[in-house]
Amino acid sequence: MARWSARHPWRAITGWFLFVLLCLGAGIAAGSNEATTKDFWVGEAGHAESMATDAGLQRRPTEHILIRSASGPLDTARATEAARELTVRMRALDEVRDVGAPIPSKDGTALRVSVVMEGAELDGRKNVVPLLAATAEVAAAHPDLAVEETGSPAISKGVNDQRGDDLALSERLSLPVTLVILLAVFGSVVMAGVPLLLALSSIAATMGLSMLASHLLPDPGVGTNMILLMGLAVGVDYTLFHLKREREERARAGGRLGPEALVELAAATAGRAVVISGLAVIVCTATLYLATDVIFSSLATGTILVVAVAVLSSLTVLPALLVKLGHRAERRAARKAARRARRGAPATAKPPKPENGRVFTALMRPAQRHPVATLCASVLVMLAVAAPALGLRLVDPGKDTFSRSIPAMRVYDRLTAAYPELLVKHEVVTRTSPGRAPEVRAALTELGRRAQADPLFARTAEPLVRTSADGRVTVLELAVPHPAPSDEAIASLDHLRDRYIPATVGMLSGVDTAVSGDVARGQDYVHHERGKLPLVIGFLLLLTFVTTAVAFRSAVIGLIGVVLNLLSAAAALGALVLVFQGTWAEGLLDFDSLGAIASRVPLFLFVLLFGLSMDYQVFVVSRIKEAMDHGMTARGAVLEGIARSAKVVTSAALVMVTIFAAFVFLHLTEMKQMGFCLAVAVLLDAVVIRMMILPSLLLLLGERAWPRKRPAPAAVEPLPVG
Repeated sequence: MARWSARHPWRAITGWFLFVLLCLGAGIAAGSNEATTKDFWVGEAGHAESMATDAGLQRRPTEHILIRSASGPLDTARATEAARELTVRMRALDEVRDVGAPIPSKDGTALRVSVVMEGAELDGRKNVVPLLAATAEVAAAHPDLAVEETGSPAISKGVNDQRGDDLALSERLSLPVTLVILLAVFGSVVMAGVPLLLALSSIAATMGLSMLASHLLPDPGVGTNMILLMGLAVGVDYTLFHLKREREERARAGGRLGPEALVELAAATAGRAVVISGLAVIVCTATLYLATDVIFSSLATGTILVVAVAVLSSLTVLPALLVKLGHRAERRAARKAARRARRGAPATAKPPKPENGRVFTALMRPAQRHPVATLCASVLVMLAVAAPALGLRLVDPGKDTFSRSIPAMRVYDRLTAAYPELLVKHEVVTRTSPGRAPEVRAALTELGRRAQADPLFARTAEPLVRTSADGRVTVLELAVPHPAPSDEAIASLDHLRDRYIPATVGMLSGVDTAVSGDVARGQDYVHHERGKLPLVIGFLLLLTFVTTAVAFRSAVIGLIGVVLNLLSAAAALGALVLVFQGTWAEGLLDFDSLGAIASRVPLFLFVLLFGLSMDYQVFVVSRIKEAMDHGMTARGAVLEGIARSAKVVTSAALVMVTIFAAFVFLHLTEMKQMGFCLAVAVLLDAVVIRMMILPSLLLLLGERAWPRKRPAPAAVEPLPVG
């Protein structure tokens, strides 16, 4: 592929940009298939929601309008008038299903109007704009009152808007720093711009492909984040490795080879390593599909597509660009030589720059001189960093954890302070034959009375019980005055499932009972992930070993790759727990600690870190194996391979660290955790693992790490031509 692209550069360049436009056009034409509520159903909570939805009793998107005094005590008459005007405006909207009667707070400082919207729960964020506009109009008409709106739809819209702003911020932070790093590596604006150009074009193509893929696997709205994150990281990395190798071959050739031949040489070495690395990342990431979760599937799809497109760009448009740039450099060199000749100045060749500077030489010296001590010390440091991971706690971050810079979240805090019963709702869903509806309803009513005697539950006038039109499904709603991630809310769910249901409706035979709600969704999701964790990690370890062992024809190298990847991922998770599970770093990194790690983060990061670690493993070990294939001893090959790959691996790592670290400045705690963990992992992997532990280990193993070469076949007398 690279040879053809090098020999037909304009066709390759034109073909690549046509491919990008085709992907984007096809994606825009097909549109994105967004995930629906049923795609998120997991465990008992998902079963409960399935029964309720089939009966038309599912949770509806609901907004709450809070009316309070702008200053001083609340004027009840004015507040009632505003509520009446608001009700009229809301009922006139097509997006509104029902408007409840105004409900005063217990302390008399606020009035609440609840608005139930049409459509599915997830559609609320798209349909909430007219409701927000109506609320703003009422607020403008009553300047003496504070009329504010919140609810899951308004909060979801605020989170989406904030995520878009955050992504734009991360691009503004990471792109200039990445360009500066590339300028330092290449010393040329043109050469520094090539990796960014290809990475951005790969991201554009993947955006279109991901829209097409969403018709097979629904898009929950998180895939774009991963495409931008990984596209910039691996796109720049793969191009960087290829460019550095082409420069190395050019310096070695000393002008004796043309740009086409240099590109072929780079593709045969660095290009092959890019393909193996890309396949390794894809194989590792594909294990996320085993989690059978719509979010993990979307993240896996986005990562796989952008890595595949980045690999494709490095084999097609990159060789073509390198040939055109090579011819341009030759013409400039010829013009300079001609000018020197006219002036009578002698032709001078610049002395070759050293492969590595003092910093890299100092980093590699301990492994070279004291491999045993370096190995032991480095492993102990990594284990110490990994130790906090033993205290890992997981939580499913709900709306209570979102940034308070979102206006709807600030209103939510004021709403739940005045109406604490709105913090959490449990929904007990039952299904049985239609004739037993009165019996089931009586049992659920008794369940509600028992629960309300529990201090963990809110006390209301009468438990809310609803029955479907056919009498088969009945739903009981119970309020809990505690935030969803709190220990009290989780304990209330345990009491409900373990005590009150078995003692009431659970005594009835032939009744299918399940609990859903804010807490049940989160807890069941965490348990679902924990159950899938052994399967995902088992396949991840197996596939990593097989991929590495086959690529380098060495089981020892495959085993080393698995162990080092485990060590790198464990250290990164340990650092994540140390920083984000406590409160000491809140002011430093601007976040509110959850007292735990977001439940999706560890599994996703574990898989992704394995893929990224394979990146550097492949590039470093490829250079070592290449040196051995040229006849060097195991020790010489290790030192040669590490020396030749140290600078480019570290430069690539700095690019990745910059891109991932930009996510630490975002508002969403989940994204902060992911960015921090990825940045720490890449830094530890590039410096400690690849420059200290790996060379020490390979130096100690020597020839035993590599397969024995077969004896060369006997020489054959060539036949005369003709």
